[in-house]
Amino acid sequence: MLFKEIKLIEPIQKALEKSGYVTATPIQAKSIPHILQGKDLIGIAQTGTGKTAAFTLPILQNMFNQSLKVTFTTPKTLILAPTRELAAQIGESIENYGKFTHFKHTVIFGGVKQDAQVRALNKGVEIIIATPGRLLDLLNQGLVNLSQIEYLILDEADRMLDMGFINDIKKILKNLPKQRQTLFFSATMPDSIVKLTKDFMNNPLKVEVTPQSKTIDKIKQEMYFIDTKDKNDLLLDLLSPEEIKTTIVFTRTKHKANKIAKYLSENNIKAEAIHGNKSQNARTRTLANFKSGQIKAVIATEIFARGIDIDNVSHVINYELPNEPESYVHRIGRTARAGTEGIAYSFCCADEREYLRDIEVIIKQKIPVMEHKYHSTSAQNARGSDAKPPKKERFHQKNNGFAKSNQNNQNNGKKSNSHVSKNRNDSGNRGQDRNNNKNNNNDRKGNDGDNKKEGNHRTRNHTKKPFKKKNTNYKPRR
Repeated sequence: MLFKEIKLIEPIQKALEKSGYVTATPIQAKSIPHILQGKDLIGIAQTGTGKTAAFTLPILQNMFNQSLKVTFTTPKTLILAPTRELAAQIGESIENYGKFTHFKHTVIFGGVKQDAQVRALNKGVEIIIATPGRLLDLLNQGLVNLSQIEYLILDEADRMLDMGFINDIKKILKNLPKQRQTLFFSATMPDSIVKLTKDFMNNPLKVEVTPQSKTIDKIKQEMYFIDTKDKNDLLLDLLSPEEIKTTIVFTRTKHKANKIAKYLSENNIKAEAIHGNKSQNARTRTLANFKSGQIKAVIATEIFARGIDIDNVSHVINYELPNEPESYVHRIGRTARAGTEGIAYSFCCADEREYLRDIEVIIKQKIPVMEHKYHSTSAQNARGSDAKPPKKERFHQKNNGFAKSNQNNQNNGKKSNSHVSKNRNDSGNRGQDRNNNKNNNNDRKGNDGDNKKEGNHRTRNHTKKPFKKKNTNYKPRR
């Protein structure tokens, strides 16, 4: 369908023509007419199919028609995104599609000082694109007014409403009018997330242009069974050919991303890591270097798997399989964008075999297995407990020496110190609460939830000093 057939207004048609867009994608053709009618909508489509334009174009048109009757003095549209990069990318789309509508917008995210963002808000904007952490921080400071918001859009809604964001979303919604148009867009929408939308939306329509979690047909997928110790060598072999110019390597943790980037750089392959612990300036610089071809590979965590639109990514490599099968769809969707073809390599060691099974269930196909010099038969044939990641040793399992000591005391007929153990557990819980509060504060200030889906998976051994029984035989000197 042509954009002209959707009956978009002249300022938007002019912007589309200047950008070279003539034909609407399926998600755009099906969503835009409903949004123009003011209906709440859940849009589900594969990554790279134009979801951003599917909501920005009709919202800009609705605002433009409304502005002919009323002068806007406060923000009217709020777009929430899970990461800083995606928020910035949406801001660029608003700039391109709305260049002839004269609406002002600003992008709000953490990782940078808030002064420039506050100045932009004070000058007056009609559209706010934000990550939840920084927006909530500005709300708590009374620096942003959302009382007149009429359009709410959640991009990558499944991730936004995941457990790491649900409380932030609820707090933000308390500052919004109940009468509004609400749109959720994402590449996947699990049933558990759909249930949550009932609290936020008014009889939403569901638009799904392809089967959920179906991987893009133009991506060639290959699976490499391998032992963990050989992954670096295989990665180096795959990245060495000169024809491989732009590759995203995905790992589950920030620590591993740093190690892989260092290893590749030491072996003459230009690579940089990008994750939630990097400053915003460092992340922006890495993206710019990657887009310009100055670096061959970006080593990324899940924050890079969703919504980031970079042309000409030829390969995606899953150094570690994701523990959530939907993330596999997002990861490999970084390649084969805008009608091009792409290749996705995935490494699977024995304890990732269960992850692979879940991935193949959700994409409804078997990924072809490749033979290579590091091939691991044990990884390919792993079953049962061997096919699962090792369980992490919990705090009380590591620090059970005190409990054993109490048991020995009981066996020896001594008075039990169980009440001390109880007090210690209470103290530990209070300490955990303090750590949780600290993490939440960090999220407000800068990370915007990036660290909620990724981490170094380290555990600290908070060993306490043994309890010393009070000396009741002490007599004061006279």
